[in-house]
Amino acid sequence: MILYIGNKLSKYGFTPTSIETLGAKLSDHYPIDLVSDKRNKIVRFCDFIFTILKGRNKYKLIIIDTYSSANFYFAFASAFLAKLFHIPYVPILRGGSLPARLEKSPGLSAYLFRGSYKNIAPSMYLHQAFEALGYPVDYIPNNIDMKIYQCKRREIVRPRLLYVRAFHTIYNPTLAIHVLVDLLKKYDDAVLCMVGPDKDGTMKETVDLAQSLGVTDKVKFTGALTKPDWIALSADYDIFISTTDFDNHPVSVIEAMALGLPVVSTNVGGVPFLIDDQENGLLVPPRNRDAFVAAIAHYVENPIDAQLVAEKARKKVEAYDWEIVKKQWFDLIDLAKK
Repeated sequence: MILYIGNKLSKYGFTPTSIETLGAKLSDHYPIDLVSDKRNKIVRFCDFIFTILKGRNKYKLIIIDTYSSANFYFAFASAFLAKLFHIPYVPILRGGSLPARLEKSPGLSAYLFRGSYKNIAPSMYLHQAFEALGYPVDYIPNNIDMKIYQCKRREIVRPRLLYVRAFHTIYNPTLAIHVLVDLLKKYDDAVLCMVGPDKDGTMKETVDLAQSLGVTDKVKFTGALTKPDWIALSADYDIFISTTDFDNHPVSVIEAMALGLPVVSTNVGGVPFLIDDQENGLLVPPRNRDAFVAAIAHYVENPIDAQLVAEKARKKVEAYDWEIVKKQWFDLIDLAKK
């Protein structure tokens, strides 16, 4: 029996995290408990601890989604109990700021990551960061089911922008509004669609900004959508933007690449390991609205180049198909359970 620890919160309107995507795929092949769906952080933490205590004699492996902020301590506590009961555990490195956490909490980090059965990095960015500090780490990328992403070829590229990400300060969604305002000075048909749930009140800030700048008729806020719904919606847009200040190996960007959307993203965290600038996407400095506008204009004015970029992007993310990645997970689990 496997225990997977993470934030299973999509029923509250949050974007599904790895425990609900990877966990569901693993459950087709292994008996697995997915914990926890408690919204309150303290209650969720208690659920983690109680589940480990209760199932200490049945679990053969514990998988832990590991982030860099408060949830880092949840992962540490879970690892402590796993060690106490001699259960092998596998942290999956999810937080784009985990390299900073390694420096900020060296003792706790050493206990958590040096005592694990395996540390799994879903991006080469975190793989390199952990290796540089001497931590053992294996690379298993984030994955998608390529068969559900119909790639659309765009003969004409219009300034129709799509943002798919939770509304949170670290993702800097307000930058998308400023980019739209500047873009409208050049293209009066520019529009923006922002898909995702609110996590910290940033959605209201973004909506208010659009209103104060007089572009509410040019912005569509959908809130959280199911994957099939936002995939269908993507056909109405021609360029995908990612304005984040921190990132790891963003699944939404991988999905955009699979859909044939040319991408403009900030060159932060693990994104440059995913996107080769001017090869399968365009990278710009964080918080640089001028660079964003210039990159978007390049796609609009050079649709053939945008098509080539999109085709190369689709080809690259084919390597992240679950049918390819799953063997790495199966091999890891089968060895750990022996």
